[in-house]
Amino acid sequence: QVHLVESGGGLVQAGGSLRLSCAASGSIFRPNAMGWYRQAPGKQRDLVASITSGGVTNYVDSVKGRFTISRDSAKNTVYLQMNSLKPEDTAVYYCNADLYRSTATGWVRSTDNWGQGTQVTVSS
Repeated sequence: QVHLVESGGGLVQAGGSLRLSCAASGSIFRPNAMGWYRQAPGKQRDLVASITSGGVTNYVDSVKGRFTISRDSAKNTVYLQMNSLKPEDTAVYYCNADLYRSTATGWVRSTDNWGQGTQVTVSS
């Protein structure tokens, strides 16, 4: 089993910054891609940014130029630096890991790995 622990959420004024962290630990695994999703009240959970094991990044249009995703492979940790925050960025942010787990029969891909979520609130 793989555990994802997020930290760094909070309350910030519009224009401010926050940095989210997500550390993966647990059974033997090889991370593939990791990403951040967010879910606002009454809305579905949507991808915000992702990064592959090779460092290729992807962002939703609404955060391009403001958010930066990065990873420390040695620590199995992914970060989301959020600058120029807007009230519409308010949501619960979830970390997701797409990884390969070691099993008795070999490596098995697992994509349904989520953190507990961290609240980000941006006041106007």
